[in-house]
This record gives sequence, structure tokens and C-alpha cells, in this order.
Amino acid sequence: MDFLNKNMVVVLWLGVIWFVLLLCIKTTLINAELERFEQPAAKGDGSLSFLVIGDWGRRGAFNQSLVALQMGRIGERLDIDFVVSTGDNFYDNGLTGDDDSAFEDSFTNIYTANSLQKPWYSVLGNHDYRGNAEAQLSPVLRKIDTRWLCLRSFVVNAEVAELFFVDTTPLVDMYFTDTEEHTYDWRAIPSRKAYTTNLLRDVESALKESTAKWKIVVGHHAIRSVGHHGDTQELVDLLLPILRANDVDFYMNGHDHCLEQIADTKSPIQFITSGAGSKAWRGDIKGLNREGLHFFYDGQGFISVKLTHTDSDINFYDVFGNVLHQWTTSKQLLSAL
Repeated sequence: MDFLNKNMVVVLWLGVIWFVLLLCIKTTLINAELERFEQPAAKGDGSLSFLVIGDWGRRGAFNQSLVALQMGRIGERLDIDFVVSTGDNFYDNGLTGDDDSAFEDSFTNIYTANSLQKPWYSVLGNHDYRGNAEAQLSPVLRKIDTRWLCLRSFVVNAEVAELFFVDTTPLVDMYFTDTEEHTYDWRAIPSRKAYTTNLLRDVESALKESTAKWKIVVGHHAIRSVGHHGDTQELVDLLLPILRANDVDFYMNGHDHCLEQIADTKSPIQFITSGAGSKAWRGDIKGLNREGLHFFYDGQGFISVKLTHTDSDINFYDVFGNVLHQWTTSKQLLSAL
């Protein structure tokens, strides 16, 4: 009888320990916050300038090197503070590990201009998830090239603006239901439902708490696009309502290999696509929903962004550094809409 009682006590204690562990895990998830990074204002007037590039890493091929050359020229002219990468950083299938030569061949040895020796804030794209996604997040890469900072989701506080980087690939159904024989690295996402629920909650919380003059959300996949992939319905359903409710000014993405600007019809949000860092898709325009379309270009290029406390200035460049499209607005005008 004593033996049975002792066993029962052990079982009860194991049950209590397991319950406490589950409670701790649940509490950790509830209290999770997006990691934050500070980007202090470097200019006396408090303005902010940066470049946005996406879908680029091809060891210099498909005009990647030419785009990089023009980025360096424009970056010097604007005295940029950093570069934003909208994902699909390394083709075709991400990196094989943190020792993959593609990192230096497609990044370090391509973006060599002095003006581009600034922080590169990057998100993962679907092609990055086809390789070793953990490799791009590894601190080993920062030892190779200190510019590189890539996480799944995070926030950059740049004083006049806050940038919210969102891991959009796990939100898209097709990468789980119709993989087209591709393999995706979901090792860190054992439960898609739990991951995406927590992600959306954390993004919403961070946006609500933000008091920045400009709120910019960055993801790989487009919410609105007339390019090859078109609108991403999962983001329209799940992410867009959060952006509209929290006064987001810009949503910037890659994925479609083009440059475009589309205005939201129900809020001041501007959808900005910069996915033309190397291979472009000439003539590939869906046009299923052209509502709000201001600009579309199906060649290689990148964009620049300059922000002050009251004004924004966004320029779209081709592979030769020519300005194809410019969009400026005042914060007062945005607030009045």
C-alpha cells in the first residue's frame, strides 16, 4: 500500500510540474513581443532616408550588379541611413547554411558602394524558406558582414518612423497545401496556427503602441498587386484590417518582380512593391484588380524613401538610375483623409 501511495504522489507531482510548464509556455506566448532595434537619427534635421530592394540574390546575374551600382549612386546622393530588403534574398532556394558562399557572392561582394555600408534590415521570402531559413537568421552571418540583420518579424525605431517587419510566408496557404514539390523549412514553426495567431497579435499590439509620425509595415508578399502573383488573399483577410485600424501609412513588399504603387481605397495606406532587384518578368501583368493603381513597371529597379516629420518622398528607379515615378505627400494631407 505504501508503494502505491508513493507512486500516486510521484504521478501527482509530475502532473503539477507538467501543468506549470504548460502555463509558463502559454504565458510566454501571451507576453511575446516583437524584438526592437534602434536606428538613431543621423541627420540634424531629423529626416530619414533609405532604399528598398527585393528579390535580388543571384550572384550578380539578371542585372543585379547594375541595380546595385545605381543603388550606390542614389544612396550617396540621399545619404541613406539604411536599406530595407523585402525578401527572397537568395535564389533559387535560400542558403544551405551559414557557411554558404552565396551570402558573400550575392550580398557582400555585390553591394560594395560606400553608401550601402549601412544596416540592411531584411525579412524572409518564400524562396528563402526553401533553403535553410535558420541560416539567414544566424549571428554567424553578421560576423561575416556586419550590415546584415534578418529576423522573421521585428521592429526598427527610426525616430521619425517605425518599421514593422512581418514574416508573411507562413500566412500563405499554398506553401502548406500546394508546395509544387518544393520543401520548406518549417522547423521553427511546428504549429502554423499558433505561430500566425501570435504573429498577428504581436504586430497589432506593436502598431497600437507606436507613436511614430510614420508607420511602415514591411513584408515579402503583396497585399495588393497587379503583377504575376496578384493580390495575396490571406493578407487581405488577416493583415490588412490590422493595418487599416492602426493608421499605417505604407505597406512595402517584394514577391512580384516589378515596381508598383497602389492606393488603398478604404484608408490612406499606399501599397509599394519593390521586388525588381534582379530578374524581372516583362509583360507579366495580371490586371485583375487595378483599383487604386498609380504606377507599374515590369523591369529591374529599386525605390528610395525620404521622410521628414511632415512629408514623404518616394522615388522609383530603373536599372539605369532613371526616376520612373515619384510620389510625394504631406502628413497633414494624410491625416485629413
